[in-house]
Amino acid sequence: QVQLVESGGGLVQAGGSLRLSCAASGRTFSSYAMGWFRQAPGKEREFVATISANGGRTYYADSVKGRFTISRDNARNTVYLQMNSLKPEDTAVYYCAASGTMIAGTPVNEYEYDYWGQGTQVTVSS
Repeated sequence: QVQLVESGGGLVQAGGSLRLSCAASGRTFSSYAMGWFRQAPGKEREFVATISANGGRTYYADSVKGRFTISRDNARNTVYLQMNSLKPEDTAVYYCAASGTMIAGTPVNEYEYDYWGQGTQVTVSS
């Protein structure tokens, strides 16, 4: 069982930056690939970024590539999402997720993830 708690969301102006954190419980964090998803009002949840269990591989949605960076610190059981050059369309609730079945890969589908956090709101004003 893995519990995930996101933090770092908030209100920021367009062009600004935020860093989201996701702290995981348990001693097997390094056995999970981790991902970030987001859900904007009235829209379906969508993939944002993912990182393999050892941190060696990352993958991003086209909409955030070059602006967002996913990283992890397995010693701290934490995954991060650095978001730069934020746009109003980045406004959403951001969720982190853990995949115990795709540990060496970079899963992009919701069904590939086993555990989810409660989400943190990011609002980008124009």
